[in-house]
Order: sequence, then C-alpha cells, then structure tokens
Amino acid sequence: MTVRAMRVRHSLFAKHPARTVVMAFAAVILLGTALLALPLAAQDGRAADFVTALFTSTSAVCVTGLVVVDTGTYWSGFGEGVILALIQVGGFGIMTMASLLALLVSGKLRLRMQLTAQAETKSLGIGDVRRVLLGVAGSTLIVELAVGAMLALRLRFGYDEPIGDSVYLGFFHAVSAFNNAGFGLRVDNLVPYAQDPWVTLPIAAAVILGGIGFPVLLELLRHRHRKRTTGRRNWSLHTRLTLLTTAVLLVAGTALTSLLEWSNPGTLGAFDWGQKLLNGFFHSAMSRTAGFNALDIGAMEASTLLFTCVLMFIGGGSAGTAGGIKVTTFAVLAAAMLAEVRGEPHSETMGRRLAPHALRQALTVALLGVGLVMASTLTLLTMVKAPLEAVLFEAVSAFGTVGMSTGITADFSDPGRLILILLMFVGRLGPITLVSALALRERTRRYQLPEERPVIG
Repeated sequence: MTVRAMRVRHSLFAKHPARTVVMAFAAVILLGTALLALPLAAQDGRAADFVTALFTSTSAVCVTGLVVVDTGTYWSGFGEGVILALIQVGGFGIMTMASLLALLVSGKLRLRMQLTAQAETKSLGIGDVRRVLLGVAGSTLIVELAVGAMLALRLRFGYDEPIGDSVYLGFFHAVSAFNNAGFGLRVDNLVPYAQDPWVTLPIAAAVILGGIGFPVLLELLRHRHRKRTTGRRNWSLHTRLTLLTTAVLLVAGTALTSLLEWSNPGTLGAFDWGQKLLNGFFHSAMSRTAGFNALDIGAMEASTLLFTCVLMFIGGGSAGTAGGIKVTTFAVLAAAMLAEVRGEPHSETMGRRLAPHALRQALTVALLGVGLVMASTLTLLTMVKAPLEAVLFEAVSAFGTVGMSTGITADFSDPGRLILILLMFVGRLGPITLVSALALRERTRRYQLPEERPVIG
C-alpha cells in the first residue's frame, strides 16, 4: 500500500470513525456468514440456511452467545473453528477499535494529524496507538492461555477427558470467556460444572478481566510499579468508577440471585450454602454480558429474570468485550440523580466534578437503549407465543450482548431472528460509535438562548 493510500485511509478514519467501525464489523459478519453457510461447516454436511449462518456469525463477532442451533452438535470442527475465530476477531477488534476511538476523542485534532501522518509515537491519555494494539494483544494472549491451561488440566484430571478433548474444550471456553462471548460446546452449557469452582471461577475471572475494559487493565498494569515505589495508586476517575461499580454490581447480583433462588428446586434448591453462593456469584458475573450459565435460566423465578435484565442492560466496562450501556454510564447517571436529590448545582463523584457533556452522553445512551429494547420487545411479542418476561429477557440479552436465554431463541421465526441480529449488532457497536460521534461533533456555540424552565414531574 502506498503512502498516499494509507494517508487517505487514515484521513477517512479520522473524519468518520463510527462509520469505519460499523463497516468493518459488518464485513467480518458477512464473511463469517459465508463460511458458516458452507456444507463443510455443518456436521451433517448440509449447508446451513442464510439466517442461521447470519445469526451465528453476528452472535460470534458481536461476542453475544445467543444461538438458534446447538454449537457442539450442529456445527462441524470447521464450523466451530470459524466461530472461535470470529469470537477472537470480534473481541480483539472491539477492544482495539473502542480504545482507538477513545484516543481519537481524547486527542481530537492532535490524533487526527497523527493518523494522517502515521506518527504513532506521541502518548495521548491512556497511551499511544502502538501501546493500545500491543497491550490488547498481550492481555488477550496471557489471559486466554492461562485460563485455557487451567480448564484443560481440570477437565483432563478431574473428569477423565481425553487429552485432545480437554485441551480443545479448555481453550475454546477460555477464548469465549475472555471475549465475553458465552459460546459453549455442550447442550447444557456449564450446568455439569455448577458445583466445581475449578471450572466456574477461572471462567468468571476471565469474564471479569475481559469485561472491565482495556483502558482499566492498562492503567492497573502501568500503576503497579508506581504503587510499589510511591505507595499511591493515583488511578483515574474512569478506572475508579469502573472498578467500584463493577464490584458493587457483582456483590449485589450475588446476594440477590442467592436469596431469590435459594429454595428454588430448579436452580439452587439442591445445593448446600457454599454451592449456592458460588453459583450466585457465577450467575452475577455472567449476567454482565458473558452468557455462560451453570443454572437453568428457564427455571428461574420471574424476579430473578427481571433483576438479571437490569445487570445485562448495564453491562461491563468501556472499551472492553462487555456490552450494555456500560458501568460508567450507570455510575454517571447515579451521580447526577444523587446531586439532584441533594439540590447540588453540579454532579460530583470521587472528588471530581463531572462534565455536563458527559451527563448528556450518558443520558442519551441509556434512553436510546431503553427505547430500542422496548420497541424490540413489543415487536417480538407479536411473533412468538411466550411470556413477557421471557421475551424481554431475550431482547435485553441480545442488546447487552450477553447470550443468556430462557430457551426460546430457536422458537423465533426468521423475522424475529433478524430483529435479534439487529439488536446484537446495535448493542455491540451502538454505544461505542454513538459516544464517539457525539464527542467528535462537539462544538462551541457563540451565543445562548433565553433560559426557561418547564414543569418537571
């Protein structure tokens, strides 16, 4: 590629980053669809229909995990390999693209000039472009290898799986976990391992690490040495908000899931108290956009499904493999509500005053997400005979790129599946592209309109 062509490409990315991201992911989804539609991809040698291939490809690239056919029994080894590659490309691409967009937003004109001139050495905020790419690749490789090795050893020596099967299962689930995809190779997902912390806890750790976002991972690694030398961490507000909100949601999710399902014979009723807490924690972590399940989702109480919808809608950290509106969006909205209740003129949190445009962006992302989920749920209710809570759960799961299901995904007709495909695509890329577009369109107005206050409430 010539220098002129590369400059044009970089200039186009700087001018239209959101459009570039959408087109790139759409192209990967179409490529995956074409590969999964080959007869070679199915175990019975018959080509999958277009909607099935498109649904599976979208779910893999958008690291969701919703399926209309069982992954382990329908797809051949080639098909499973394609799905695994799509998960890895989708997860790595999402973290990279989101981090680069964060750099573009924070650097604005300076980074636009850097991209055009291919000068990628100047540090901007969370690091330069090269550090982002190498950091995402390194973090992905280390976590996936470590978790994959742990799972492979457990499956080999704890369940007497053949060496080849244990290695394949271990690393497939490790890649799926770190990328928050939730694809499993068993019909009942991780239900057989519900009482085994040597399987569930490594997967939960990979999900949490992938879900908190690369900017947070990079900052934690960068400040580790500073903590040893100065005794202080000096984390950014984004990192502190992400870690605190994630911890609060994990604890709240564990407590509520355990309490609501404590005596349910279809879920936690048969376990002892330790196993109940383990599975309460695992479900709470998976509800943050991973999608694995060690409990029967369809047997859960309606109250648990509703609370799980809340967790799925919030999602995980920004610029990571998690979906949802993101924990920082939730934290910013919570700070704004607290400030309004207290009658304070500005929203503040952790010793910092939040910028007004951050509040507007958070409100825009949240309300658009609510509107999309509600409209999709209403449409899906006209297409399938299922309870409201099940259809709402499916819609939120798709939008939050979670992949959990009460078991009705395969019951949808092709139009219903296309709606879920759209939800997965918009839910995966929507918040990223929307916030970056809003930030890049920001401009200073040289005048102000007269102020007037309507009646609220």
